[in-house]
Amino acid sequence: MDKAYNPASEAQIYDIWLTSGAFTPKVPENPQESRLKKEPFTIILPPPNANNPLHAGHALFTVEDILVRFHRMLGDPTLWLPGTDHAGIETQFVFEKYLQKQGKSRFDYDRQTLFKMIFDYVNENRDVAKNQMKRLGFSLDWTREKFTMDPDHITRVYAVFHRMVSQGLVYRDEKIVNYCTFCGTAFSNLEVEHKSVASHLWYFKYPIVGEKDKYITVATTRPETMLGDTAVAVNSKDPRYKNLSGKKLLLPLVNKEIPIIFEDSIDPKFGTGAVKVTPSHSPEDYDMAKKFNLEFVRIFDYDGKSNKNVPEKYRGFYPNQVRQMVIDDLTSAGLMEKIVDYSHEVGHCYKCGRPIEPITAPQWFVKIKPLADKAVDVVKNDEILIFPKRFKKSYLTWMKDVRDWPISRQIVWGHQIPAWYNLDETPNINITFINSQNETITGLWSDLIKNNSYQEIKSGLQSLIAPVGSKFYLSETDAQKKSQNVLQETDTFDTWFSSGQWPYSTLGWDPNGHHSPDFEYFYPTTVLDTMWDILFFWVARMIMFGLYTTGQIPFKVAHMHSRVTDSKGQKMSKSKGNVIDPLTMSDQYGADALRMALVIGVAPGSDISLSEDKIRAQRNFVNKIWNASRFVEMLIDRLNPQKISLEIDKSKLSDVDNDILDKLNKITISTTKHLDHYHFGQASEDLYQFFWKEFCDIYIESAKDRGEETIPVLLTVLITSLKLLHPFIPFVTETVYQDLISKYNLPKELLISSSWPL
Repeated sequence: MDKAYNPASEAQIYDIWLTSGAFTPKVPENPQESRLKKEPFTIILPPPNANNPLHAGHALFTVEDILVRFHRMLGDPTLWLPGTDHAGIETQFVFEKYLQKQGKSRFDYDRQTLFKMIFDYVNENRDVAKNQMKRLGFSLDWTREKFTMDPDHITRVYAVFHRMVSQGLVYRDEKIVNYCTFCGTAFSNLEVEHKSVASHLWYFKYPIVGEKDKYITVATTRPETMLGDTAVAVNSKDPRYKNLSGKKLLLPLVNKEIPIIFEDSIDPKFGTGAVKVTPSHSPEDYDMAKKFNLEFVRIFDYDGKSNKNVPEKYRGFYPNQVRQMVIDDLTSAGLMEKIVDYSHEVGHCYKCGRPIEPITAPQWFVKIKPLADKAVDVVKNDEILIFPKRFKKSYLTWMKDVRDWPISRQIVWGHQIPAWYNLDETPNINITFINSQNETITGLWSDLIKNNSYQEIKSGLQSLIAPVGSKFYLSETDAQKKSQNVLQETDTFDTWFSSGQWPYSTLGWDPNGHHSPDFEYFYPTTVLDTMWDILFFWVARMIMFGLYTTGQIPFKVAHMHSRVTDSKGQKMSKSKGNVIDPLTMSDQYGADALRMALVIGVAPGSDISLSEDKIRAQRNFVNKIWNASRFVEMLIDRLNPQKISLEIDKSKLSDVDNDILDKLNKITISTTKHLDHYHFGQASEDLYQFFWKEFCDIYIESAKDRGEETIPVLLTVLITSLKLLHPFIPFVTETVYQDLISKYNLPKELLISSSWPL
């Protein structure tokens, strides 16, 4: 052996594994029958963004690699299936930044051109993450690699959508959604970040109709939306307003009469106990409007500017501009009572960081309760185990209050929703579309078609907003039977609608029941490993989709791994300058050192404090394994036995021999138990202590002055230790193992394919 371990050799070891076929399990001739006899161990890789390199969080795929290497060595048929995600909003957001640097915008291109540009851009980068995963030693079956934009995956996603539409589980409606006017798309509640903002409460007066110089004063954090008010609400038990039943108010600046409604959910202690109701721009007000059958007046459009539903002087401005105009005009009219400092929570876009505009818009929704009920039952009954157990409670609490899920996104990159409108069937309705000049055009379809040719509209279209109730078809052919003026829905599916179907789609589920052998053998999968922050984004949705589509759970265990932070416990971010690049660390210290640093001593589901010092410390452990192995070889060579044997003659064992063998047996049992229960931190910590202290510091030291009777014990403990450590630090263990095989004529095999030492 060389004097020092060289991490540069790790790439060669990976190639040996890859060439051996160790990563690729074979499906037996009768998959279902074979599965009944011995279940395979299957993990589907949470697909990273195809366009981005790996970050420190992705390096925690190490946990999955530990599991699959462990189960291979146990003799289980083991599949770890790789794939990448198109990551709709994130990727389009990155690509738009790329265009901005070139002085261009997405609106410089028609939809088809823009989609192809993004597709090409992603394809150029797809191999980056793949090569990085190889560098970290991840033993994925690359022969089965998938991508969320693969045609077969799209076909399955569309088939599930068609089924859900036909069963009434998907519908189109105009509801209040979280809309980012900068990104130009809606988001689900899960994707909105709520931040505390220092602002004000504005108190201003609404004149009571028919009662001179009498008013109701309201307090609001958004005075600009009063232009879209359709009521003022008070608590029915508030004595201050009992005499106002049946009265109306005059909406200031608009001079429109609006009702007073009595709603028990209003907090009498907030402000004056009277609140303005703007149904098209507040989720709470939206619910009240539905209850009291109020009018909906949307005053801000999808570009963020005020529209024709406000008085002319306020049109064409952004919310902050309208706010100041409204404040000034209310003050001039003597209706502004007071302004006080006030801090409150405001929803922000998780991508661009700008405030979200709640807005009513036509969207596609999944009716979630019928799906959620079954997904709750399988977790409640432990058909799916969530580990650590504390996340089970979080899951069940969230699923109890889950709302219908908006699945449409107003972007180009992604799976375009397979619904088509024949516009000639509804010639007398207003439609809105955004063209390639980023112009919002609204009008009667019959008028628009006179002024613009159908082909011009179709080619320039980036977004089409057809009114709720518009007839749609699930195939273009059906839509074209009466006219050729057909447009496909321009919204794309929320990325989670696609990735929620990932486990069964990647394995070859077929909507017509002609499932692939992979699906028959490997589904349901065994473990889903991901970080706890997407328990609801992804895990819950996979459970719902799996049960709905296949009638089976998608996995048996949902393992929530830890979050990687810096040495101070802060989340890593480029802006903070505390990011640790896993590839840089692997090149400098070796992938084994990084892998061990990510798991050693970490409690399940807790934050992982990662630093270069910690990685350097594990590099020292890797070197210790190398040096100890080299020393064992030198010791054996010095004794110069004629024949090397692993056979242990118990009659020749000393107390120190018996002690190390007893401890070896105990560490084998405990490591197996810890890995079975996902206690990676404890398993790695115990192995570290055993190898360094018990084997190196005590036993090897004692063997220096002894004879060849120690050789079987030395080799047994070393080889068994290499096997136990292999799932954690595969490169150095495989390298040493191959050196021992070649030097001492031991049975030729790869450590990755060897048997677990039980």
